[in-house]
Amino acid sequence: MQRNVIHTDRAPQAIGTYSQAVQTGSTVYLSGQIPLVPETMEMVEGNMEMQIRRVFDNLSAVAEAAGGNLADVAKLNIYLTDLGHFPLVNKVMAEYFQEPYPARAAVGVATLPKEAQVEMDAIMVTG
Repeated sequence: MQRNVIHTDRAPQAIGTYSQAVQTGSTVYLSGQIPLVPETMEMVEGNMEMQIRRVFDNLSAVAEAAGGNLADVAKLNIYLTDLGHFPLVNKVMAEYFQEPYPARAAVGVATLPKEAQVEMDAIMVTG
């Protein structure tokens, strides 16, 4: 199986032993993104909505580097430290995605890297 590693400076650099995304055939596996600002590698300042938007922007940048966009996402996983933010995720997600929406899971977790309140990863299918 041939794997193509995807990298872009428009999304945060990996802070561990992983790639921003890996493509096998027409399937691209996008690693989890937290609300880091790519240029500074610091958490975005602002409220929860700003964190959610930063995560979608980061995912979008990686998707574009792989030759696709968020419309090509088939599966989205959302991790929240407070599931009370789920309605806000839905509100913001409606600005980044159009029907047909990807399959999705939302999971409540105790903690996330760098004390983020939200993380998302995705599976995208191109071409």
